[in-house]
Parts: sequence; structure tokens; C-alpha cells
Amino acid sequence: MNVLLTCSGQRVDIVRAFRAAIADAGHEGRVLVGDAGEASPTRFEADGVVDLPMVDDPGYAEAVVVACAAEGVRALLPLTDLDPVTLATIAPRLGDAGTEVFLPDPDVALGCQDKWECHLMLQRHGLPSPPTWLAGSVDRGELPYPMLLKPRLGFAARHIYRAAAPDELAFFEGYSPLESVYQLALDGTEFSIDCLGDLEGKALGAIPRAMMQAKGGEQVKGETLDDPQLVELAVRTIEALGLRGPSTVQCFRRDGVIQGITDINTRFGGGFPLPLAAGGAYPELIVRMAAGERPASRVGRHRAGVVMTRYLDETILERTPDGLRVVPDGR
Repeated sequence: MNVLLTCSGQRVDIVRAFRAAIADAGHEGRVLVGDAGEASPTRFEADGVVDLPMVDDPGYAEAVVVACAAEGVRALLPLTDLDPVTLATIAPRLGDAGTEVFLPDPDVALGCQDKWECHLMLQRHGLPSPPTWLAGSVDRGELPYPMLLKPRLGFAARHIYRAAAPDELAFFEGYSPLESVYQLALDGTEFSIDCLGDLEGKALGAIPRAMMQAKGGEQVKGETLDDPQLVELAVRTIEALGLRGPSTVQCFRRDGVIQGITDINTRFGGGFPLPLAAGGAYPELIVRMAAGERPASRVGRHRAGVVMTRYLDETILERTPDGLRVVPDGR
């Protein structure tokens, strides 16, 4: 039961969770990672490293296909927003060779990344979305404020700016190097819901969490919630869009009313340790699905009141003639 995690970067927590999940599900297997950075921490935590080109390389998709066949990969998941569309596109080829790709259809994967397409997609499915316009398609003076300028294809909360007036929006639009959208800045409280869909796009899990503190777009403190309204929203979203595998739904709520879904990520969220600690068991469920099992839904069975607080950790490496190696005990 070999699992390949692409663009693995710093997600040591996810690598460790899949190593444990393979054993918990009663299988033998390896957790493999693909990441271009020679010093990426996950390269030294995984059971093996698959050499892949950069995601924007024309040969990236074919390299993934070849690697999955060579390594006997049974489950493939991206850990960032860089390659879900590419992986979703080659999913049929991989599936024919025995690799399950835990992603929705390519058009949905693209819709979850492109802020304009996401807005249209949510509207088509009767899901709440904030008022959104393509940048330059409307007179800035006619917009409600405050507004957010967001990249259509964003990554890690980069180039998102809040504008209180038309002149500020114009400034940020001129400053941003990316094609953008205008989106109403919602008031109320922001929540994230860590989700898991089965291979038919049915909800297996939906665990809401409160954002206690974030740094650089990454949650560093949070708490799981007992919140049926947020769970119901997540289940509707998973099943309307056919979100296979892990996903994260972000939304705002004010006075008990959902104001809009602001983001859907077709991957594990930055707060991954929280749903894991709350009993979600998403990696184990993924391993079981890749093995041909059909696990029962765990929606509503998580533990609320689980709190995460994060801190820095490190892996000390040493450069040798054969490349970087881990220094035992950091000395």
C-alpha cells in the first residue's frame, strides 16, 4: 500500500500520519514524497523520494504517471494548490493502472482554484458565495466596500489586499502582478471545515474548526467545534461538487447566517493535525479506500473542543558528497 504525496514541502505531519495509517489499516507499504527542494523536511521523514520535475514543466504529468507505475503507488494526493488540476486530469490513466487519485474531476479542481470560476460554480450549485466581479469589469466606484482584491489563481494567501475605498482598490490592482477578482470582504467570523469525500464524492467527514490564530495564512492555533450548521454546509458542498478525497471549505458566518464560502482547497488544510486529533482518521480512510474498502461515513462523529497550538521544530542536515543526510540527534 504505497502512497505518493506530491509537493510535500514542510508537511511532515501528513507524512507521519500516513505512515501510521498504513499500519492501522493492516497493510504494509511506504509513504513516498515528491518535492523539488533538496532540503524539504518531508524528504527526510518519508520512506522514499520520487524525483519529479517542477510542476510547471511540460513533462510533469507524464513523470507522475511513470513514477506511480514504477513504485506501485495505490494512492496519490497533492499537498499544495500547485498541481491538483494536473493530477485530476491524469486520474483516469492512473486509475486504469491501479492508482487512486483523491481529487475531484478536473473542472471542479480548476473551479476550486480559480476564484472567478469558484464563484460561478458555487452559484450554479446553490451554494453561498460572496459578491464577486472580475477585476476591471465594473466601475470601482460602484462597488460596496470594504473589498478584497484576490488573484484568480492564488496560492498561500499571496497578493490578497483589503481596500476601504475605490482609490485603494485601484492602487492594489496596479500593484498586484496577477489577474485578479474583486470580492466583498465579509464580516462575521471565519471558519474552516476539514472534509473528506469518498471515491463517489459522498461525505465521509466534515470537522469544523475555529481560527484562534494564524500567521502568514497558516493556522497556528485552533479548536474543533460541535456545529451542525457548518457540518451541513460542508456535506452539501462535498456532494454537490463531488469532492473526492480531502478538502477544506472556508466560510464566514454572522448572527447565525452563512455569509459565503470564500475558499475551497482540494487538499488537506493547514490545520490538518486538528481533525486528525479529533478522530477524523482521514489518512486511514484514504488507505482503506485505496485498498478497495468502502468505509462508512464518520460525519458528526468527531470530538469537539480539541485545541491545537503549534511551535517550530527542525531537522538538522549535513551536506556530504552523496547529498544531504540527517544528522543523528542534530549533532
